[in-house]
Amino acid sequence: MFSKILIANRGEIALRIIRACRELGVRTVSVYSEADKDSLHVRFADEAICIGKAPSSSSYLNIPAIISAAEITDVEAIHPGYGFLAENPHFAEICESCQITFIGPTSENIRLMGDKMTARTTMQKSGLPIVPGSTSTIKTKEEALKTAKSIGYPVIIKAAAGGGGKGMRICHNDIRLISSLMTAQAEAEANFGNPNVYIEKYIEKPRHIEIQILADKHGKALHLGERDCSIQRRHQKLLEESPSPVVDHKLRKRLGELVLKGIKSINYVGVGTVELLFDSKNNHFYFMEMNTRIQVEHPVTEMVTGIDLIKEQIRVAAGERLKIHQEDIRLHGASIECRINAEDYENNFLPSPGKIDFCMLPGGPGVRVDTHIYPGYTISPYYDSLVAKLIVHGNTRQEAIKTMQRALNEFTIEPIKTTIPFHQRIMENTDFLKGDVSTHFVQELLKDESKGEE
Repeated sequence: MFSKILIANRGEIALRIIRACRELGVRTVSVYSEADKDSLHVRFADEAICIGKAPSSSSYLNIPAIISAAEITDVEAIHPGYGFLAENPHFAEICESCQITFIGPTSENIRLMGDKMTARTTMQKSGLPIVPGSTSTIKTKEEALKTAKSIGYPVIIKAAAGGGGKGMRICHNDIRLISSLMTAQAEAEANFGNPNVYIEKYIEKPRHIEIQILADKHGKALHLGERDCSIQRRHQKLLEESPSPVVDHKLRKRLGELVLKGIKSINYVGVGTVELLFDSKNNHFYFMEMNTRIQVEHPVTEMVTGIDLIKEQIRVAAGERLKIHQEDIRLHGASIECRINAEDYENNFLPSPGKIDFCMLPGGPGVRVDTHIYPGYTISPYYDSLVAKLIVHGNTRQEAIKTMQRALNEFTIEPIKTTIPFHQRIMENTDFLKGDVSTHFVQELLKDESKGEE
């Protein structure tokens, strides 16, 4: 096991990693920007080093500064958390060249799965079906039109190297396709430094299902069931749950086996998530992409399996063998996570940074809150608006919903605006209560609310 780890991240995930390290007996080093000097990950780490000014480019994306901090503090490993440099193969390579363990997959794994076209081909060979689409990146409008004609409208343009909805456009006809192609390429270039895009058949009203995997350096790989992440806005997840209301034990086993076959084919190491689209109209699953890092929503898997994914991630990176066996993994009860963002949902989810004067975190049986906020803390405008993750567990999905309703009613953050009221609306929604949702759920909910105001 490592003796000291540097955490190249901030906020709740940095604090989450510190807690796991402390229980493992591992010392921690936090890096922070000038804007984060009063953050809890700075306070609770064993050591802390300022690496730059507030903008991410000057701090949490500043590879030379992070490596310098690692060398100065003599750490053996770096945990990237999620976001920032977590899926940057160049950063992983630099860590490797500096004899610092990157707590994640190999740079080759990251590069292979980061290229969505290659990832699609790899998983298709393992037996996972892929959404019909282009077999290579699209460069010209002629290629785009030819692909659209072969698979039929609607289609979706996607950035080959990115995620989070960037470089993504839905098209229902030739005119829209031609006008969107250059825009998507420019957006992909601006956000990922790679203008390549590809085209897929657009699945209308799908569910977003993902499989959590864990693999060690000795050839052993496990799947830990699925999460349903269908409730999202502009391709950003807002609420996740496990297990999915539409996945039974038989399907879970089959999907898990196919996913494991795929990741074993590339000798994958660490934690990762394989994301799938479920076409409920035709009852069919398709591979979408793989995230080569810990996910924001990992706590719901921890709640239903009892497995600490951060600890396992660190153990695997240290070269330890997985002691868990596939047959031992069972999903117990149900868990739901609400992402609490500092946003005004009634004003088009406008970010709401500022100082927190009062903060009341919910508690009681079956309630977990992962957060870095406290009374007096100032939410910075420089970073992601996530301020807390509210996670609950119940013996059944209905029980978990009841607990979440109670916990949301207790959760108070003042005076800033948060998405707590929006999650309360979701918990009362008839379709959500029935488990009948798709990736269009939020869009339709907001449309219904807008009509109600007229």
